[in-house]
Amino acid sequence: MSLITLKNHCIILLVTLIYPAICYCEEANSIYTRATYYGSPDCYGTPSGACGFGEYGRKIYDGKVSGVSRLYKNGTGCGACYQVRCKIPGHCTDEGTKIVVTDYGEGDHTDFILSVRAYSEMASPGMTNHLLAYGVVDVEYRRIPCRYYGYNLMFKVHENSRFCNYLAIVPIYQSGAFDVQAVQVWQADCKEWRGMRKAYGAVWDMPNPPKGSLTFRVQLSLSGEVKWVQLADVLPDEWKAGIAYDTNLLLD
Repeated sequence: MSLITLKNHCIILLVTLIYPAICYCEEANSIYTRATYYGSPDCYGTPSGACGFGEYGRKIYDGKVSGVSRLYKNGTGCGACYQVRCKIPGHCTDEGTKIVVTDYGEGDHTDFILSVRAYSEMASPGMTNHLLAYGVVDVEYRRIPCRYYGYNLMFKVHENSRFCNYLAIVPIYQSGAFDVQAVQVWQADCKEWRGMRKAYGAVWDMPNPPKGSLTFRVQLSLSGEVKWVQLADVLPDEWKAGIAYDTNLLLD
């Protein structure tokens, strides 16, 4: 019996008691490890994931989402996309599944705890139930650019924000393969950039944000290269909690 734990919920799965070693060696940009899945009433993700995405994190990529542990990176890994392919001959497709990281989760010798939709997509036609019966499978994975056709990067004002005393934001529709390393807000009256705090997951916050419309700049990293990108007037004068605002930036 194996215990799989994700933020805010716990699921028990029957799996084999003998675990092969995970290989973190990289061949042709793929890394070999293991994956399992967690249950939900509709096979989508969970809105209470540790990344702080809320309902967005439940249905993005049509619910093909995952909790991760090693790849979580203290929340910097939130929103990253991966191609995951299982390795059981006759049971798995060559394409596998493409997922978005929306949660933190620890399993037995696994790097991915996939939603049922994501896990099932790895199966060859007619093999879904057989693959689910394994519970845990050997997989290979690689980081791939996220693609959100028709969407720019957006900043969602987190529901816990309180105008105008406390601001928390969550980047969503983060295309490409960039990681957000830092977020700053322009304080016009002092003519200086104020850093936001990494609250948890993908959530950035600050008390007493500047008045008026808000201009941000974000520090992005990709394969060791770091750059700052400025986003002018993203939030209006009277921003509202729960609303997502377009940055007019398309990452690629």
